[in-house]
Amino acid sequence: MLKAAIVGLGWWGRTIITRMAHSDRMQIVTAVDVDPAKHEDYARENGLELHSDYERVLADPNIDCVILCTPNSLHTTQVEAAAKAGKHVFCEKPLALTRAEAQRSVDACRKAGVLLGIGHERRFERAMQEVRRLVRSGELGTIMHAESNFSHDKLINVPQNDWRRSSKESPAAGMTAMGIHLSDAYVNLFGPAQEVYALTANRVLNSENGDVVSVLLRFENGVTAYLNAVLYTPLYLRFTVFGTKAWVEFRNDTHPDTPGPSTLTVQVTGEEPKITQYDWTDSVRENLDSFADAVKGQGDYIFTDIEKVGNIAILEAIAVSAASGQPVTIKPA
Repeated sequence: MLKAAIVGLGWWGRTIITRMAHSDRMQIVTAVDVDPAKHEDYARENGLELHSDYERVLADPNIDCVILCTPNSLHTTQVEAAAKAGKHVFCEKPLALTRAEAQRSVDACRKAGVLLGIGHERRFERAMQEVRRLVRSGELGTIMHAESNFSHDKLINVPQNDWRRSSKESPAAGMTAMGIHLSDAYVNLFGPAQEVYALTANRVLNSENGDVVSVLLRFENGVTAYLNAVLYTPLYLRFTVFGTKAWVEFRNDTHPDTPGPSTLTVQVTGEEPKITQYDWTDSVRENLDSFADAVKGQGDYIFTDIEKVGNIAILEAIAVSAASGQPVTIKPA
């Protein structure tokens, strides 16, 4: 199995450790955190070496890869350092905050011959995979438009001084926490985006970055789309694609960190709706296991470099649009 070090022992870092505890492809053996004293008991209970020095881990020949669960602005330099050390690197979303930074990470990993993974586990959900199949097979007809929502209240108790509340670290409200998964799905389904128009609102949380983001998008192939993320409302996950022959929509009963089913509906013109329920799958583990397989040459990793950079181009444009109140055109790659 690959030996991995995880950097950052917050909510999501610990979620990944739990999900990977029974993996037969990757073993997390070391943890790095800026405040190791807070995590000594946790590390001991989970059989982890604990350090505060990232460079020490990168110099360890027994570590094959690193998993980054760190503040967003640190990702690019941490990815580049891992690549320089010859370590494969799995970076939690967002890969970066600007297109240029994302390209730097992709280039560094390509030059070093290491794999760059990304924490967009929703691509591994069975319902999302069926949406992808329907879009690519042409069964929906010509794709007209897509709409999606990823909203919840899991982060409402995050302190005001936390990086998740910062307009610098986490611009455009819930975009870097939730909306980035939706734009990743759009890029995977429709290709590069051409234009975005974003609005944010600050309703109740009084954070620098706001608590609502709504975005209109146009893609180079002509498809239009909408996405929304609300940081203070009961869980709501919906993803819909409209075609000339049919539309498809799926709804999740639970957040990806919690077991629960999803329901997919396909409505073909003139027919009764076809409804399928999918059992929960551990998409977090599937993503990391797939990453480990690709590192070992036992399969292809489904995220292309063009998609990794293209998704961050959308994020950057959304941040600019939300700040300026104007549509933003995304230059072709």
